[in-house]
Order: sequence, then structure tokens, then C-alpha cells
Amino acid sequence: MENREIFMRRAIELAREGMNQGAGGPFGAVVVRNGVIVGEGWNRVIATNDPTAHGEVMAIRDACAKLGTFSLAGCEIHTTGQPCPMCLGAIHWARIEKIFYGFRIEDAAEIGFDDTEFFRQMLLPSEDRLISSQELCREDALRLAHDYTLLPGKQLY
Repeated sequence: MENREIFMRRAIELAREGMNQGAGGPFGAVVVRNGVIVGEGWNRVIATNDPTAHGEVMAIRDACAKLGTFSLAGCEIHTTGQPCPMCLGAIHWARIEKIFYGFRIEDAAEIGFDDTEFFRQMLLPSEDRLISSQELCREDALRLAHDYTLLPGKQLY
């Protein structure tokens, strides 16, 4: 348990450095495997003009690059704030097995990072969401998907 506090304090330190440099909000994260930090990240949305450059995503990218893999199975992530829907999706896709967070979604909302509407929107049927979506070129897209199944040596993830 002690190490986990060390990992969270490192995530807080990264977030503080990033926010003080004007890179983004108070969000930092570290990915840990077998008690060792294998990836670090902090919010760089403002620094990179990239709305996906959240601390968790940056830490996942760093860990994957360092480990040479797209799967972080066996890892945990320590993040300053409870993950937003995008980061939660990235954590799942990376196969990270445990999340430790500092402040909650409600705490983030109080300082101007309100994800509650994003969470609410994802629970709605697609036709009721604020951002509309519709099928287009379904047959061509299905042909592409089928062609993928025929590729030799493909690696599923």
C-alpha cells in the first residue's frame, strides 16, 4: 500500500509541474507494472492543442512506447482525478487492471472540469444524444471489415 501512495504522489507532482507550466489542468498519471512506474503523463491539452492529451492517455502512450506493446495487462494506473469517459475507455482498451484516483468527478466539476454531461450522454440511446450520428456507406464499410478478417497474420487487440 505504501508504494501506491508514492505512485499517486508522483502523479500529483507531474500534474502540478504541468499545470504550473501552463500545459493543462491538474491531471497527472502514472502506469505501474510489478511495483515499477513504466509510464508517466500529465495533461497537455493546452500545450499541444490536443483535446485527447489527458494525463491518463499520455501515461498510457508513454508506457506502451517504453514497453513496446499495446497491452498493459497486469498494470495499474494512478491518476490525480477520477477518469473521464475518454480516459476510462483508453484504460479499458489498454487492458489496465486497476485504477487509483485522487479526486472525484464531482471535485473536478467544482473547478471547471465537468464530465457529468459526457457520462450522461453515453447512457442515452444514440438518437437522443446531443451529437447526432448516422450510418453512411455501410456496405463499403462492411466490405472493409470483412477484408480485415482475411488479412494474414493480423493481431487482434
